[in-house]
Amino acid sequence: MLYELFDGEEPLVSRIELTMLAVLPLTLMFLLTAVATVHERSSGTLERLMASPIRRGDIVLGYAAAFGLLAVVQSTLMTGFCYWVLDMQLVGGLAFVLLLSLVTAMVGIALGLFASAVSRSEFQAVQLMPVFVIPQILLCGLFGSRDDMAGWLRALSNFMPASWSVEALDVVASSETLTGHYWTSLGVVAAFAAIALLLATMTLKRRTR
Repeated sequence: MLYELFDGEEPLVSRIELTMLAVLPLTLMFLLTAVATVHERSSGTLERLMASPIRRGDIVLGYAAAFGLLAVVQSTLMTGFCYWVLDMQLVGGLAFVLLLSLVTAMVGIALGLFASAVSRSEFQAVQLMPVFVIPQILLCGLFGSRDDMAGWLRALSNFMPASWSVEALDVVASSETLTGHYWTSLGVVAAFAAIALLLATMTLKRRTR
């Protein structure tokens, strides 16, 4: 829809497509993971797992791995569609776009697991989206360069993984040889995912009715 909205105008459309390859995996995987995991709790599946000798960290990593497989399919389809169907323009390699998209999707999964751990219903999990996701969409650079933001907003955006994802994708879009900034940004995004998984593990508790 965005491609048609801007009538395929380059390089604007490719810039938007790259940004969406960071925003959409994070958003969709957050919603899916949060709602599905809370449903697992309400249906009793998670309660039975918690009653077993399995450690909390193993449960969280198991859910992350399962949703991660779905993230691989989702990110691959979106990246391939943008590149081959919408003719997304890249100077760097497509594989690096896919890698960044997958890592960003893992952030969405990790945040979704954390949100589910502190939610008692699917609706409550969805209500956390304005806290975890919407600020990232607004401040990641989708609607304008972060350099043009107010200083305090730019500083705030530095603490949001989507901002680092977009910066890394900008490197792929403009440079044939990846710079250290790409790998630094990728590492920061991966660190956000690891921290969110740790928080999800620490807050995962058995809840009986």
